Order: sequence, then structure tokens, then C-alpha cells
Amino acid sequence: MDPGAEPLRVGGVPVPPVPPVPDGGRLEEVWKRHVVRQLKHRDRTQSSMFQDLTRFYTRVLEKTSLTKGILSGSARFPSADGTALSLQQHNFRLRKITGELAYQVVDLQQQIKIKDGVLEKQRARLEDGRLQLDASRDARQDLQVRLEQVRQDMGTLKVEYDTLLQRQREAESRLREEKMREEHLLETIMLQKNQDADRMNRRNDRSCRAREATLQKELQAAARSQVTVDSSSSTPPSTEAAPKPQSPDESSGRRRARLFRSASDATSRILPSIRGFFQKRRGLSVCSLEEDFPHPVGICVYARVPARALQALEAHEQGINTVRFSCSSDLLATGGTDRVIKLWALRAGTLTHRATLDGSTEGVTCVEFDHTGRRVLAASFDRSALLWRLGDSSPKVTLTGHSRKVTAARFTTAPHQVVTGSADRTIRLWDLQRAACVQQVETPSFCSDLVCSENCIVSGHFDSKIRVWDGRLGGCIQELPSQGRVTSLDLSYDRRQVLSCCRDDSLQLVDLRRWSQNRAVFRAEGFKCGSDSTKAVISPDSSYVAAGSADGSVFVWRVSTAHLETRLLQEHSSPVNAVAWSLSGEYVVSVDKSRWAVLWSDI
Repeated sequence: MDPGAEPLRVGGVPVPPVPPVPDGGRLEEVWKRHVVRQLKHRDRTQSSMFQDLTRFYTRVLEKTSLTKGILSGSARFPSADGTALSLQQHNFRLRKITGELAYQVVDLQQQIKIKDGVLEKQRARLEDGRLQLDASRDARQDLQVRLEQVRQDMGTLKVEYDTLLQRQREAESRLREEKMREEHLLETIMLQKNQDADRMNRRNDRSCRAREATLQKELQAAARSQVTVDSSSSTPPSTEAAPKPQSPDESSGRRRARLFRSASDATSRILPSIRGFFQKRRGLSVCSLEEDFPHPVGICVYARVPARALQALEAHEQGINTVRFSCSSDLLATGGTDRVIKLWALRAGTLTHRATLDGSTEGVTCVEFDHTGRRVLAASFDRSALLWRLGDSSPKVTLTGHSRKVTAARFTTAPHQVVTGSADRTIRLWDLQRAACVQQVETPSFCSDLVCSENCIVSGHFDSKIRVWDGRLGGCIQELPSQGRVTSLDLSYDRRQVLSCCRDDSLQLVDLRRWSQNRAVFRAEGFKCGSDSTKAVISPDSSYVAAGSADGSVFVWRVSTAHLETRLLQEHSSPVNAVAWSLSGEYVVSVDKSRWAVLWSDI
């Protein structure tokens, strides 16, 4: 080898020069040992630096054919010169391979660094995952504890629920028993009332027959008596102390005078009997002779459309359910959930409190004046109807018998009779003189309101039906469909038309003479029926209809066109329950759920 040649390097480590060897057969063996020695030296020097790459490097060497080429080099180059040349070429190849291997080592180190970074990230993520897993385990344990607590609470609640359910069933059972006892008690009371009324009627009949018999006897006795009128009968008796002798004429005159006095005594007894016979017995009756006579009532030529509020007042302590004018238009009645009826005098566009009628134990649902304006009839939530006379604060008659609230009470066209409708699906006809129910009919649905015409009774129901009954409640003679659940009915002044207010936010006007024709329906944008007892009204001249809305406004429609005439705003802040129109046509009153009453007019 050339002494000035650069020393051989393997993997960056200088390799000692190869000692000279003798020519001959041992050259190949020496060369092999030398190569093995150098490889071992390189392995020792680089193993500490490239421990991670040793396996990979070894595999690379195994894949190369370097070892085979070295081992077969002596066979291809037997001469020394050829060996030197071969060694130089081999040295070049080794350098080239070493460079490639070094490049691969650097690349692999870079990849190892990248993998180490990825591994660190994965380890960090793994640590985060472990922390999250620990937190999840803790949360799971907490949830298990809470679940167990909730299960225990549920078990406790289930026991309490079962106990309450059992109590409810027992309470319902007691309630049913109480209702049955109440119904039995009501039936007993009604039976006793009917028996008392029958006994009173029989007693009255017996007394009337006795008076008739006495009168007949007295009349017969008077008819058999002889009455002679003489001028001497009017002469005053003598005041002398000593009696004078009597002549036959004087004795006959005294006999005639006695006859005349006997007839006078009989007559004085007969006349009171006759007067007592023809005079009505008033005992328990709430009627008077004046109430049986017709009273003049004003006729409305045309009704005024209300335009502005004349007065707004807080009329009751709680919500107002109903309002009604008397026939004379100078008296107004309002009834509310505060269990009283208040009477208001109307003078010159101003309402003044006149009286308060007590007696109802629950809220008032309906109020009505009779044709004289001297009696007030009301329906109540306490399952009764009550009748007052003006001037008396307590009711004179209480009509009981319904099993649920009474929604309507009206005077009929017959004297001394009223009709009531109730939520117990019955309509009852009452005799005020006996304070007893004389007729009852069952209805298929909740009766919300009713009105009385001359020969029929019209009722509105929650099954969207209007039913017409015979005047004596003999049976339903006609059934008419409605736009929705009926909340109220109103009869026109001429008793020819019926107005119904329905829960589908509409009003319907029906002609009683032509049930299947001439139906007018009134709707308006913004109008909404506020409750199941909203009451609408017809004007006294039948030209307009009015109703209150849930937004506190009052709508007025013209009947001839079915168009909205006006809308009254800004006075009510809660749903309007009822509207009343005075018979004079001058005033309209609206009442709402917040205790306010408003008087409207165009004056």
C-alpha cells in the first residue's frame, strides 16, 4: 500500500493498515481474520454511540453482499497488485456504503426524534386520559352514591304516594258517601217540602170549603129573614126614668125594630165573610195584589250606540258576573263572586248605590227583575235560586233542589212562576206561591243559560246546542246547532229573536218564528269570548247586539248588516263578563272580572 495514501476509515473510525502478509495460500485466511478484527473493533467503538441502531445496522450489513464480496475477493484477485487495486476499489465502495449508512443513520435519528416527540405527546395524552379516567371514576362513584340516594328517596316517595293514594281513595269513598247522603237528604227535604205544601194546600182547601159552607149558611139564613124598614126605627129611645104604658102599636113597632136590628147584625157578619172569601190569602206568598196587575212600561223607539264612558266605579269587592236593568231603566242590579247583589239608581247619567241584597252563600251567576221591577231573582253557585223584594235585604224565597251550581234563573210569562237551569243537567219550573218545584226535565248537557218566551223556554248548553222546550217543560220541541259552546242567551224585547254567545268567539241571532232561516252570525277581529259565562245583549229596538271581550273591550254590531258598529276601549283592564242595555235605549253597562262597572252612552 502507498505510504502517502489516506488511512482507511470505516464508519468514521480509522482502520489500522493491514500488515504485510506472505504470498501464498495463507493470504485468504489472513485477510479474513483482519476483516473480522476490524469489524469487531468498529463494533466495540460504535456500540456505545449507536446502541439503538445496532440491530438495524446489523440487518443492513446482513442484507448487503459486502461479506460475500470480501470473502470471494481472494478468489477473484490472486495477485498482490490485483489485491491492492481491489482493496482500493473495495475501500471506495466501503466509503460509499458508509456515507449512505451515515445518511440513513441521521435520517433515522431524525425520525427517532419525531417519534419521540409523538411518543411524548401520546404519553401526555395518555396521562390526561388517565386523569380524566380517574375523574370519571370518581364522578361515577358520586353518581352511584346519588343514584342510591335517589333510589332510597324514590322508595320513600313511593311509600308516601301509596299512602296518599290510599287516603285519596278513602276520601273519594267518603266523598261519594257524603254525596249520596246529601242527595238523600235533599230528596228527603224536597219530599218534606212537597208534603208540607200538600198539607198546606189541603188545609187551605178545607178552610176555603168551611168558609164557603159558612157563607152559604149565612146567605140562606139571610134569605129566610124578613127585613122591614120603618121610620120609627131611627127614633132614639126614650130617656125617661119611669116607663110609660105601652100601646099595641108601640109594642108592634118595637118588634119591627128588633127584626131590623137582627137583619143588620146578620148583614154585618156576612159582608166580612164575603170579603175574606174573595180576598187572596197571603200567608207565605211573596206576591201582592199590585204585582198581579199590568204595569205600563216605556217603549224604546231607537237605541243609542254608546260612544264614551260616563262613569266607571269599583262596584264589588270581587269579580262581577252579571248585570241587569229594570224595566223602568232607572234601577240596575249587579251580582258577583262576593256573594251579594247590589242595586244602583241611575239618575242623569250617574250610578248611585241604593241597596245591597244578602243571602247567597256563594257567588251570584245570574240576576233578573220581574215585569214590575219590584222583585229581584238571582241564581247562585250555592245550588239555589233566591228571590228578594225591593226594600228587603234578605231573600223571601230560596229555591233549593239542584245538585250543582245554578247558572240561570228567569221569570216566566206565567204569573208566580220561575224557571232555573243548572250544571246538574236539569231545568226546573218553580211555583213561587208554594216555593216548590212543579216540573223538572233532564238535559243531555250542562245548561249555561235560558230565556222564556210567551209559549216556550229556550236553553243553551255546552254541547253546542240550543234547545226549545214547551212552556210547561213538557218536552223538547226543537234542537238547534250552535257555532260552539253556548255561554249565554238573551231575548229581544219583542220576544221574537234569541241571541247566543258562543265559545268560538262569535254571536248568533236566531228568529224564533223561523228557526231554520234568518240566522245572523257576528264576528270581529280582536273579539274573544273571555269565559264560559260571558253574557251578550240585544238592544231594546233589536237593531244592535253587544258583548264584552277577553281584552277588556266592548264590541257593538249592527244587526241589519252584521258589521261591527263600534268598539269601546280603555276602560276595562280585565275580561268583560256581562253587558246590559237599558230598556230606554240610552245607556249600556259593562262589568268585568276586576270588580269594575262602566256606564256608557252617547250623551
